[in-house]
Amino acid sequence: MTGYGEAFVAFDTSKEKNAVAIAVGNRDGEVRYLGEIDNTPEATRKLVDKLVGKYAKLHFCYEAGPTGYGLHRQLTGFGHASMVVAPSLIPKRAGDRVKTNRRDAVTLAKLLRAGELTAVWVPDAIHEAIRDLSRARETAVEDLRRKRQLVTAFLLRHGRTYPGKTTCGGRHTRWLAEQAFEHPAQRTVLQEGVNAVRDAGERLERLEAALAEIVPTWSMAPVVAAYQAMRGVNFITAVTFVAEVGDVRRFDTPCQLMSYLGLVPSERSTGNTVRRGAITKTGNRRARRVLVEGAWTYRYGARIGRRLLDRMGDLPEAVRTIAWKAQTRLCGRYRKLNAAGKRSTVIATAIAREMAAFLWAIAREVSPAPVA
Repeated sequence: MTGYGEAFVAFDTSKEKNAVAIAVGNRDGEVRYLGEIDNTPEATRKLVDKLVGKYAKLHFCYEAGPTGYGLHRQLTGFGHASMVVAPSLIPKRAGDRVKTNRRDAVTLAKLLRAGELTAVWVPDAIHEAIRDLSRARETAVEDLRRKRQLVTAFLLRHGRTYPGKTTCGGRHTRWLAEQAFEHPAQRTVLQEGVNAVRDAGERLERLEAALAEIVPTWSMAPVVAAYQAMRGVNFITAVTFVAEVGDVRRFDTPCQLMSYLGLVPSERSTGNTVRRGAITKTGNRRARRVLVEGAWTYRYGARIGRRLLDRMGDLPEAVRTIAWKAQTRLCGRYRKLNAAGKRSTVIATAIAREMAAFLWAIAREVSPAPVA
């Protein structure tokens, strides 16, 4: 039989140990440190069973980090409320210069009881798997870029510059094969660099093929297909955006989505003075990046090309209408901002912000498929 009311339990997670603190009742209730437990499901279950015997209702929280969402899923599986906290939005005192696991756990417990914490969105296990694959592809792209730069930098040191426009494709490969060095050490360096570029390219192709195979079986596949009706949103962009943001219908307004992506201006205002600066860059940087990349396509006039027409396929008429409305507005807005003398990077960011609003509208017209 429980002897107390509510209790707010906070974990400061790490690789091997979790520091645990508890805040009881209302604001004047007791706050104490419970110690450290092993970061294992068995130790967590024993702790929860012990607390269930003392308190009528339990609330749990811990910071989002490298330990993932396993603890959250275990706690919710026990039937208790659990929150994964956004670390960047945890209130901190300016003069606090001491940071320990114990102090962090106690602070989290107090803030959880006071309702001062902000939760992050937690994907389900399948969604997290798709996101892992999408991020692995992004890592492969970056790895391929670095290896290409190493080969280009090596050749530049020896006065070899490729006369073409891009360092990819068959012409560049043939040009590399024609490069000869007198010393065998330099020939080895070049060949190893070329081999590394080839291996990185093949890895990228395998990951993209895996995405193309798995995404159609995903519950969010209809949303991914609908997003591709937008200009500047191809398959990879749509998958990345959905994998990182999830179902945008959880945002009540498009402005909330823009703020979540960090695409709104920062502000430092006081009294009658209003100062707005660069975008906040909070939230998910991967989703923000793919939108900004797609925004550059709106520098051309509005039209529906063959590829875009193929992507539309059998999409609902409402989605087609929103996509065309977005294209006409954003192409015109790009021209207007460009005529006003705005920098191209500022224009692309402004277009990306409005793209998020149109993607929010499209998501309202298409529902995810039922989970089997």
